Amino acid sequence: MSERESMEYDVLVVGGGPAGLATAIRLKQLAAEHQREVSVCILEKGAEIGAHILSGAVMDPRALTELIPDWKEKGAPLDTAVTADKFLFLTQKKARSTPGWLLPQCFQNHGNYIVRLGDLTRWMGTQAEELGVDIFPGFAASEILYTESGAVKGVATGDMGVARDGSHTDHYQPGMELLARYTIFAEGSRGQLGRQLIERYKLDAGRDPQSYAIGIKELWEVDPSQSQPGLVMHTAGWPLDTDTYGGSFLYHLSNNLVAVGLVVGLDYANPWLSPFEEFQRYKTHPAIRPTFEGGKRIAYGARSLTAGGLLSLPKLCFPGGVMVGCEAGVLNASRIKGSHSAIKTGALAAEAAFEALQADRRHDELLGYPAAFEKSWLYAELNKSRNFKQWFKKGRTIATVMTGVEQWLLKGKMPWTLHHSKPDYANLQPAAECARIDYPKPDGKLTFDRLSSVFISNTNHDENEPIHLTLKDASIPVSVNLAKYGGPETRYCPAGVYEFVKTETGEDRLQINAQNCVHCKTCDIKDPTQNIVWVAPQGGEGPVYSGM
Repeated sequence: MSERESMEYDVLVVGGGPAGLATAIRLKQLAAEHQREVSVCILEKGAEIGAHILSGAVMDPRALTELIPDWKEKGAPLDTAVTADKFLFLTQKKARSTPGWLLPQCFQNHGNYIVRLGDLTRWMGTQAEELGVDIFPGFAASEILYTESGAVKGVATGDMGVARDGSHTDHYQPGMELLARYTIFAEGSRGQLGRQLIERYKLDAGRDPQSYAIGIKELWEVDPSQSQPGLVMHTAGWPLDTDTYGGSFLYHLSNNLVAVGLVVGLDYANPWLSPFEEFQRYKTHPAIRPTFEGGKRIAYGARSLTAGGLLSLPKLCFPGGVMVGCEAGVLNASRIKGSHSAIKTGALAAEAAFEALQADRRHDELLGYPAAFEKSWLYAELNKSRNFKQWFKKGRTIATVMTGVEQWLLKGKMPWTLHHSKPDYANLQPAAECARIDYPKPDGKLTFDRLSSVFISNTNHDENEPIHLTLKDASIPVSVNLAKYGGPETRYCPAGVYEFVKTETGEDRLQINAQNCVHCKTCDIKDPTQNIVWVAPQGGEGPVYSGM
C-alpha cells in the first residue's frame, strides 16, 4: 500500500466558496499588514473554483466591501444593481402583489446586486491567488485527521483511480494529507466533514435541530421584450400547499438573462411531493409563464440550503478548527441571502486564526471567532430574523402575519423566541396518510424532465468508481422507504439518482444512478431513516455550473 504524502500549512481551508475564499484572502491581508509569512491552502472538490457554486442570488455587498473595499475597481462581477422589488402571493390562476410600503425591510433590496455567484467566486479565487494562496481544485477532502489529544490537525484527500469493486485502476493515486495549525471548514450546506465534526464534538448540544431547504434553479436567456435588468421578484403560495415552507425567486440580470428558482423546505410532510416537479409547475403560472415564452433554458442546478438560522447554529469552533458560511448555517432565510454572511464569517475566522498564529498557538480552540461573531452586525441581523423559519412550521398564513408583525411592525425587536424540536426528516408522514400528487408531463419548452436538466448541469462521474451515495443498510430502501413512504427518494432527488426497479424474480430493488448526482445533499438530509449518507466522490467530479 502506498503511503500518503503530506504537506503542511499554517491554515488549511476546506472548500473554495465565498466563505473559504474570504478566510484565505483576509489571512493574507493581515499577514501583509504585519509583514509576516502565513501559508494558506484551499482544497476545492469541484473541477475549478466556482464549479459547484449555485445560488439565487441577490447579494448584499456589505461584507465584500469590508473585505475588499476597492472591489469595483478590481472588476468584481457585481454588474446588475437592484432597481425594483416585487412580491407576489400566488393562487393557481391569480397573483396578488404586495404594495412596496408594506414590504418588510428583509424583503427590500435597495443597494444590493443581482449576481451570478459562481462568477463572483471565480473572481474571489483570482484575488486569493494574487495574494499567494495555494488553491487545489479537483481534490475532495474525505477524512479528518486528529492529533493524539483529539484536536483537528488537517484532512486527507480521497484516493483517485479506485474501481467500483475497490480495486486500483491504472490511474490510481493515493490521497494526500494536508496538515495545518488550524483547519477552516467551508464545505457549504450539509458538509460531509462538518457533519462528523458536529457529532464528534457535540457542537449542536442545546441548539434547535438544523433545518434545511432545497433550492432548484434554472438560468434562461429570455426574449429581449421580457428583460427587465435589476428586477427582483419573489413569490409565496402556489404551487406549494399552505403547510409547506417555500417560495420562488425570479431575478433579471443583464444580457437578457433571468435566474429563476424554487426553494422548498425539507421539513415537508407529504412524501408524494416532488420539489423538482413543483418548480416546473410554478413556471406555468399565468403571472410567470410570459417571462419565458420565446426564451431558452441554458443552465440547471440544485443545492441544499442550511436555513435554521441563529437558533440552529452549532458551536462554531472546536480544537484545531472552525466552521464558516453555510457549513455552519449563517444564511439569513428571511432576507433570502447567504453570500454576505459567508464572507463575513470567513473574515472573522481569519482574524481569530491570525491572532492565534501571532501568539504561536496551534490546534486549540479559536474562541475569538465566536466572540467576534456575537459582537458583529451579522449576529444582530440574524437575531432579528431568529423566528422566521420557526413561524413557517405553524403554516404559511400564521407565518406571513407574524413575519409582518416582527419585521415590519416591530423592526426585528421582538420580545419572544420560538423553538422547534423535530429534524426535517422526522416530519415525513406515511404515504397512505397523504394525498397523492399527480404532476403533468413536461412539454420540453417551458417544463422539463430531470435527465434533460442534469445534462445541462454538465454533471460527470466515472461510472466505474465506488458509488458515493452510501447506504447504512441496503434493505431499508425497500422494506421501509418504499413500503411505508412510497419511495420518497425518487421524488425529492432533483437529478433522477434514485429509482426502484424490478428484479428478475419480480422483487423491488433500489437502483442508484450515482453518475447523475448534482451534489445537492437532499438525500442525506431528507431520507426518513437517515440511511443514506452522501460522501465525496473522486475530486473534480459532479456538476460544472456556468456562473450559477
